[in-house]
Amino acid sequence: MDRLRNPYTPNAGAEPEVVAGRDELVSTFEVLRARLSRGRTEQSMIITGLRGVGKTVVLNLFAERARESRWQVAEFEASRNDDAHFRGTLFSVLRAALLQISPRQRWTDRAHRAASALSSFSVSAAGLSVSWDVAVEDGLADHGNLSMDLTDVLVTLGEVAGEAGRGIVILVDEVQFLRKTQLEAVIQGIHKTVQRKLPITFVGAGLPQIAELAGDAKSYAERLFTFPVIGSLDESAAHRALAGAAEQEGVTFEHAALELAVQITQGYPYFLQELGYQAWEVAEGESISREDVEVAREAYDAKLDSSFFRVRLDRATALQTAYMRAMAELGPEPHKAGDVARSMGRESTQLGPTRAELINMGLLFTPSHGYAAFTVPNFDGFLRRAIPHLEVPTTRRRGRRDDGSGTSE
Repeated sequence: MDRLRNPYTPNAGAEPEVVAGRDELVSTFEVLRARLSRGRTEQSMIITGLRGVGKTVVLNLFAERARESRWQVAEFEASRNDDAHFRGTLFSVLRAALLQISPRQRWTDRAHRAASALSSFSVSAAGLSVSWDVAVEDGLADHGNLSMDLTDVLVTLGEVAGEAGRGIVILVDEVQFLRKTQLEAVIQGIHKTVQRKLPITFVGAGLPQIAELAGDAKSYAERLFTFPVIGSLDESAAHRALAGAAEQEGVTFEHAALELAVQITQGYPYFLQELGYQAWEVAEGESISREDVEVAREAYDAKLDSSFFRVRLDRATALQTAYMRAMAELGPEPHKAGDVARSMGRESTQLGPTRAELINMGLLFTPSHGYAAFTVPNFDGFLRRAIPHLEVPTTRRRGRRDDGSGTSE
C-alpha cells in the first residue's frame, strides 16, 4: 500500500492516530484541573510504566486538554543536570507561563511579585542568557535553598493564575532523572500550593521506580500524588489502536490479523505501532491479513532489535551487559541480586555497583526490595538473540601495594 498513507507512528512520544485505553487517565486529569479551577484540592499524579507504553503520549494529551481550558502549560523533560541547570530550565518555562497569563504591560502587583520571585530564583541558574530586567524582592525566593525558593515561585505564580481566572500545569517527563534535591523541591512547592488552594499543579511521568523515589524525597508524597501505572493495552484497546488507524485510511485490519498482532506485541503500544507500520508496508489491496502480519514479523523484529533495543544495549559496559544477559538467562520476571550474581559466578556484593549503575541509567528498576527488572518490555528476549552465550568479563584481583600502605592497586 501507499507508504505516504501509512497511519502508524512508531516514534518516541509520537501520538498514534488512535489513542486507545487511556481515557480514564485523561478523565482523571480533567477532574484535577477542573477542581483546582474551582479552588478545590485534588491529588495530582505521576504516571509510571515501562518504556514504550505511551507515558509521553499521555502527557501530551494532558497538555492539549489544559490548553483547551485556557490553562498555561510549562513542560520539559528532566535530565541529570545539577541544581543550577534545573533552576535555569524552570525559570525559562515558568517565565513563559507568567507572560502568557499576564502580559508585562498589564502586570498587577501580584504579577510583579511573581516576576521578582523568578528573578531571585534565576540568580543561581547556570548558563542563563535571557534578559529579564525585573528587580528582586528581598526575602522572596532568595533563601539559597532550592525547595524554599521554588515554593515562593510556585505560590506567587499560582496567585497570578488565580487572579486571572487561569491555571498552570507543570508537565515533566522522565521524572526519575530529577535529582533528589530537585524532586524534593517540586514536591514541597506543590504541597504549599495545595494548602493555599491555588490553580497550579505538577504532573509527571517516569519509570516505575519514581514512586519510591518520591517517597524517599518527601514522606507525604504518597498523599500528594497518585501513581497510576500504565502498561500494555488489553485486547480490545489493542484492536482499536490498530484497526482504528487503518480505518482512517479506508483499510480493513482483519480480525485474525489483529489477534496475531496482539499475540506478537503483547499489547505494548510502541510495539503495536511498529508492527502495524511493517504490516502496512507488505500488505496489498485494501485490507491487512494474518498472512501480512506473519510476513511483517521479520522486519518488525529486525527494526526493534536495531533501534529500540540496541540503543540501550550500546550504552552499557561489558560488565553491565553481562549482568543484564545473566538476568535474561533467568527469565523475563524480576530477579534477586543474589541469583543474578550466582549465575555470573560472583558475589552479589561484588556486583552491587554494577546493578546500581544500571538502575541509575534507567535500564533496570526495583519493583520490590532486593529484586530488579528490565525497564524495557521483552528486553530479555532481545539480549538472548543479540548475545547467544553469557560471557562474564574477567577482572584482575586487586591487592595491597608493596609499600605496605594498604591501598589497592
